[in-house]
Amino acid sequence: MKQSKRNSPEAIAKRKLSEIRHGRHCVFLMHVHLVFVTKYRKVCFSKRVLTQLNSIFQSVCLDFNAELVEFNGEGDHVHLLINYPPQIAISKIVNSLKGVSSRMIRKEKYPEIQKKLWGDSLWTSSYFAGSCGGAALEIVKQYIEQQESPQR
Repeated sequence: MKQSKRNSPEAIAKRKLSEIRHGRHCVFLMHVHLVFVTKYRKVCFSKRVLTQLNSIFQSVCLDFNAELVEFNGEGDHVHLLINYPPQIAISKIVNSLKGVSSRMIRKEKYPEIQKKLWGDSLWTSSYFAGSCGGAALEIVKQYIEQQESPQR
């Protein structure tokens, strides 16, 4: 008896990945790469500011049942890799991440930020969001093409 591709050892191993999350009615593995840039592209982040931003972003992600997988930044921007549930719009996560972090960082009155930025804004109004997955687009296309369609 021919073993279907769906039940091959490789396919079963992929389904058992610990990263795959389960909701009430869905199984998902969704990641987004976000980049936030400081207002006027001012270089104002120090190591201690980035450390606090990491903590703030972790906390906000938990509120959305999301996970901050990776975080890093430079003097004028930060990168986040977030694993999020499908019922959450990326724009909602972004608004909360930027809003909460801006308020909390501004409240700390870091001199390195106060010297460079004025007003209440920490971030530009724009952001980058890129979808990320476990497989390259060509591999996913190939996988879909190779599905066994019914003969009738």
